[in-house]
Amino acid sequence: MGPYFEFRLPDVGEGVAEAEITVWHVRAGDRIQEDQSLVDVMTDKATVDMTSPVDGIVRAVHGEVGAMVPVGAVLVEIEVEGAAGEVVPATSAEVVVPAAGTSSELSAKLPGDWPAGEAFTPRRASEPNAPLAAPSTRRRAKQAGVALWDVPTTGPAGRVTAKDLDAFLERLDAKTSLPARSDLAGEREGVTDTRIIGLRRKIAEKMQDAKRRIPHIAYVEEIDMTSVEALRQVLNDDRRTERPKLTLLPFFIHALIRVLPDFPQINARYDDDAGVLHAHDAVHVGIATQTPGGLMVPVVRHAEALDLWRIASEIARLGRAARDGTARRDELSGSTITITSLGPLGGIATTPVINHPEVAIIAPNKIVERPVVEGSFVSVRKIMNLSCSFDHRIVDGYDAASFVQRMKRMLEHPALIFMQGEQLRHSAP
Repeated sequence: MGPYFEFRLPDVGEGVAEAEITVWHVRAGDRIQEDQSLVDVMTDKATVDMTSPVDGIVRAVHGEVGAMVPVGAVLVEIEVEGAAGEVVPATSAEVVVPAAGTSSELSAKLPGDWPAGEAFTPRRASEPNAPLAAPSTRRRAKQAGVALWDVPTTGPAGRVTAKDLDAFLERLDAKTSLPARSDLAGEREGVTDTRIIGLRRKIAEKMQDAKRRIPHIAYVEEIDMTSVEALRQVLNDDRRTERPKLTLLPFFIHALIRVLPDFPQINARYDDDAGVLHAHDAVHVGIATQTPGGLMVPVVRHAEALDLWRIASEIARLGRAARDGTARRDELSGSTITITSLGPLGGIATTPVINHPEVAIIAPNKIVERPVVEGSFVSVRKIMNLSCSFDHRIVDGYDAASFVQRMKRMLEHPALIFMQGEQLRHSAP
C-alpha cells in the first residue's frame, strides 16, 4: 500500500469553526483525479464544494451526511503513489465556494440520446475518468441531477461546456414526462422519512430562531392597485428592448424608498444580544426567492440610488444567481428590510416571518378584481392585501399602522412614488 493523503476540513474563513456534510461524491475504493469533487459541506455562510488536491484511490471517508465536523477534521483518506507506509502531509486544498444552496443526490433520468425502453442508471461523480468541466457547469449539473459523463461534449479534450449542458437539459426536458396516474386502490400505508439537512436545516434553524427571539405583530391592509397596474402596463408597453419587464416589486421598493426615511426604526437591524438598534440610511432590500435548494434572500443594495428599471434588472439578475447557485455571499446578506411575495399564489393574507435581525418584512398578496363602491357608482378595481410583520420590541402598533398607511397611499397614487424632496414632504398627510 502506498502513502495516503489526509484531506482535512480547511478553514474557510469568517470565523467558521464547523461545517455540515451535505453530499458525498466519493466512497471507499473510488479512483479519483485532482480537482474532482469529494464532498459538499455547508457552513453558516455558504455551501462549499471540496475538491481533491491529488490523484489516487479513496481509502476511507469520515462522517455521514448531516454530520457536523470541526475545522481540521479528516474527511477523506486518499492513497497516492510513493514509498510504502508514508503519510503525505495535508496541505491547503483548493476550495470552490459558491454563494449558497445544496447539491442533491443524482437521480435516474433519461438522457436525451438514450434508446427508448432501455433501463438507464446514471454514473456518480465518484467514478474514474470524470470529464473536464468548469466549476459552475459541474454545480449546475449536480443541481439538475445529471451526471456529466452522460452529456455529449464538444469542448477540447472532452470538456463539457455550458452549451453542452444546456443542450442536454433541453433534450432531457423534452423526453422526460410524468408517470401516468394510477387508479385509486384502497388505503395506503407507509411512511417516508427524510432527514432535514443542508440548506433546509439552515432555513429551519433560522425560522425557529426568528420566531423564538422576535415577538411578531402582524398588520394587513387592503390596497387598490388599479392605478399602479395601469402605469406598469404603460411602462412595459413603451419600454426599450434592452430594458427588463417591470413586475410589481420595483414599485413596492420605490414606495419603500420614499416612506422609510420617516420610519428609520423600520429600516433597521436589531442586535438583541447587545441591545442596540442599527437604523440604516441606505435601503438594502432582501427579495425572498424560491430556489431548487430552498428559500434564499438575495439583496438589492442601495435601492435608494436606483430607478425602476435598474431595480427590475437587479431583481432579475439576483434571482437567476440565487437559483443557479452563482450568487456571491455578499449578495445574500446585509439586507435592512425584506419583501416576500408568492405572486399569483399569494393568497388572501399571510403572516410572514421576519428575517432576523431585521425588524420588518413586507408581503404583497395576489391581486384580485373586486367590485368597489365609489360615490354613487360601483366599479371593478384591482385589489390586493398587503401583509406585514414587525418586531414589536422596536415597532409599536401605531407606527406599524402609520407605515403601512403611507405605503398604501403611495401605491394607490403612484405619481407620489416619483416625487422628490420638498414636494413629497408637502404632500404627506
